[in-house]
Amino acid sequence: MFGAIARKMFGTANDRYIRALGKDVAAINALEPDLEALSDEDLRARTPWFRERLAAGESLDDLLVEAFATVREAAKRTLGQRHYDVQLLGGMVLHQGKIAEMKTGEGKTLVSTLACYLNALPGRGVHVVTVNDYLARRDADWMGQIHRFLGLSVGCIVHSLSDAERRAQYACDITYGTNNELGFDYLRDNMKFRLEEMVQRDHVYGIVDEVDSILIDEARTPLIISGPSDETTDLYGKVNVLIPRLTEDHYEKDEKHRAVTLSEEGMEALEGLMRDHGLIQTGGLYDIQNVSLVHHANQALRAHTLFTRDVDYMVRDGRIIIIDEFTGRAMEGRRYGDGLHQALEAKEGVTVQNENQTLASITFQNYFRLYDKLAGMTGTAMTEAGEFAEIYGLQVVDLPTHRPMIRDDRDDQVFRSTREKDEAIVDLIVECHTAGQPVLVGTVSIEKSEMLARLLATQKGIKPAVLNARQHEKEAFIIAEAGVPGSVTIATNMAGRGTDIQLGGNLDMRLRHEVPEDLSDDDRQARIAAITAEVEARKRQALDAGGLFVIGTERHESRRIDNQLRGRSGRQGDPGCSQFFLSLEDDLMRIFGTDRMDGVLRRLGLEEGEAIVHPWINKALEKAQQKVEARNFDIRKNLLRFDDVMNDQRKVVYEQRRELMTTAEVVETVADMRREVVEALVPRHMPPKAMPEQWDMVGLREACQRLLALDLPCEAWGREEGIAEAEVEHRILEAAEDHMARKAANYGPETLRLIEKSLLLQILDQTWKEHLLQLDHLRQGISLRAYGQRDPLNEYKSEAFELFEAMLDTLRERVTQILSHVEVRANPEPDLLVPRAPTRMEAHHDTPPPQVGMGAGAGAAADEAARPAARPVATATVRHAQPEARDAADPATWGKVGRNEPCPCGSGKKFKHCHGKVG
Repeated sequence: MFGAIARKMFGTANDRYIRALGKDVAAINALEPDLEALSDEDLRARTPWFRERLAAGESLDDLLVEAFATVREAAKRTLGQRHYDVQLLGGMVLHQGKIAEMKTGEGKTLVSTLACYLNALPGRGVHVVTVNDYLARRDADWMGQIHRFLGLSVGCIVHSLSDAERRAQYACDITYGTNNELGFDYLRDNMKFRLEEMVQRDHVYGIVDEVDSILIDEARTPLIISGPSDETTDLYGKVNVLIPRLTEDHYEKDEKHRAVTLSEEGMEALEGLMRDHGLIQTGGLYDIQNVSLVHHANQALRAHTLFTRDVDYMVRDGRIIIIDEFTGRAMEGRRYGDGLHQALEAKEGVTVQNENQTLASITFQNYFRLYDKLAGMTGTAMTEAGEFAEIYGLQVVDLPTHRPMIRDDRDDQVFRSTREKDEAIVDLIVECHTAGQPVLVGTVSIEKSEMLARLLATQKGIKPAVLNARQHEKEAFIIAEAGVPGSVTIATNMAGRGTDIQLGGNLDMRLRHEVPEDLSDDDRQARIAAITAEVEARKRQALDAGGLFVIGTERHESRRIDNQLRGRSGRQGDPGCSQFFLSLEDDLMRIFGTDRMDGVLRRLGLEEGEAIVHPWINKALEKAQQKVEARNFDIRKNLLRFDDVMNDQRKVVYEQRRELMTTAEVVETVADMRREVVEALVPRHMPPKAMPEQWDMVGLREACQRLLALDLPCEAWGREEGIAEAEVEHRILEAAEDHMARKAANYGPETLRLIEKSLLLQILDQTWKEHLLQLDHLRQGISLRAYGQRDPLNEYKSEAFELFEAMLDTLRERVTQILSHVEVRANPEPDLLVPRAPTRMEAHHDTPPPQVGMGAGAGAAADEAARPAARPVATATVRHAQPEARDAADPATWGKVGRNEPCPCGSGKKFKHCHGKVG
């Protein structure tokens, strides 16, 4: 009660924040007359002037007012668009590293130019992240006009670029790209062998467009680079033919959690089928020798019972394409993990592709947390404000609209059956179509969008434009025409995000498509005038009819997705309507609603074709959606906790890898590894406090031959009177050093240094790849520890750390062994000393199956050529700049410390053995 009174008197925290920014808006407006008087050259000259001021010690905040005023003037001269005051507010929010929630049609793309320009002035690079290549190209060309006019360089990262082209684009002041391409480039960079081959610069400042889609909807989707495994795919087809023979009595399906399990009867039936088909030779289904059959059977059962064609996936060109449950988009290149995708391929009779092994992976959550400063913009973020704050440390600011919102958001209509609901939707569409009112119908799947289109065409003679994953190439054009009077557009929940629905039609889109370049100037101007007049007349007609009517055919699990659909109408103060139609047979109502609702409606006397409409229904549905959102947030948060364990290890490995590439030679690192191998080897065969007769000197000699290529008289040493373990260790190390010194003399120190560096990088990659596979296997079974009253996350952390330490031991042994045995031909050609990345390496997503608690698997279809033999490379020496003064007691003053440097604390140990020690 008191909180409500305080909010009325003083406003919300969001209101107070917006008011505080008002003084800067006024200051920007005050500069407008002065900047209008400048010539183009004088306006452009402000960019080097700003940079000089930054170099002199001023901050970006000091320049904000003048920089924003400069961008506004440049936008007027290049695009003919002037930033509104609310757009200036949005630019300030983005500059401060927050999320700006701005309603659809408020000009978020133009807003981004303000923060982009200001943060690009230091010259360290700004990334603008979009959801697809079309928007990246469009924004780089469109908004890039402003930046280029002011003397900044603008780049664009799309799928087809070479490494050299990518490097040039990332070197620009402002780079537009998709979240996928930026993430994959980061992974690929950390598989390169030379610094100059890497394409990305540091992650300084990023603006994420449609931030809710990328940081929430995509958060569970790891980006993965993988190579083929040796496992056969025959078993998927053999098991697939058995599953349709099971009945519903043989399994229990839980739609709420997207899970299915075999019943006792089902296990017996499946085991009998497998015996009849020769898949089980000995033992039972759950015996150890048949464990892979259980895995294949479970995935085949899920494919047949939980996944529906044209709802969860589609078949295109002989491939299974996943459909995004949030947007309805086809997700090219993504695959379900853990064999589920192969099970779907077997189900649909397409070629079953090999399961692959992960070489590198990162989630969007951890990729975007690499940025020193991150901002975002979207029309729908407030419902997920808690998640943005907890996971990314991002505050959401709700910005006011430029003109008042006058859209009529009507209460939901709830019917008892899907048939009654569909009839009501069709009747409303016909009514709007007859009145000349444009209609956008939102559906949740391809199947439902096409079913509704057939109903309209066959029963009412109306042929709507259908936008779903099958027509995604035409997305921008279909949405651009969705505001034409009397038009009917049926879209899955993607609803053309990124392209405005303008009443009367999108003038810019029509001019691009309908005005040929080869027309004479007079004809061209006449054609432009005719199209402009037609669009204006249609806009008036659509306004008179009531604006865009948005119809939702059912509620989504997330309120945010519903708000996105609703937000397509009522842009920039236009009139409009929105209404959702539901039935008790809808997935949300059936799974999360109450079983008694149908009986209640019958007792209330609800007749055939009648709907119940009441604000209480809306509130009840919103509470159900909030519960689902909270559950989904818990899933994403739990996945992040597990992924953070791998992320900590990834940072260490990638940092060590980069340091190796910046170092001219790694002879000291290799020598340390050799010493640590010997230090671990001797106690293994000469245990402390053991009697000499208990020593395994034969085993020690064999280990020295295997790891160090040395044939040492270990047995004779063991018979010497009073010899100690330390003396044996010293002799082995001395012999190993002499052995490597002879190699350096034979092949030349430079050649050996190159070999050491190249082998170290490649063995590190191989060992890291094997470690990722072990972590995948550990993660898949770790949840079972909960049955033993142990926390799976703590168990995973503990065992993952042990695996990481074992990986480091393996790395040291492999490097020592290979370098000790390696032979190099005399005078190798310089070109052969250059390591090569795989000739074909494809990146892809691995979409985790939508199941509670299900982590990401490792599989995906991508071929990779085998790595060639070690080819060392020489790199230029790049030293890290050190702070002017380091305080031994204050690690914050140490700056970048090389892992092999003496620790700044003064202990006398190397940094990696002291404050830089892992774990």
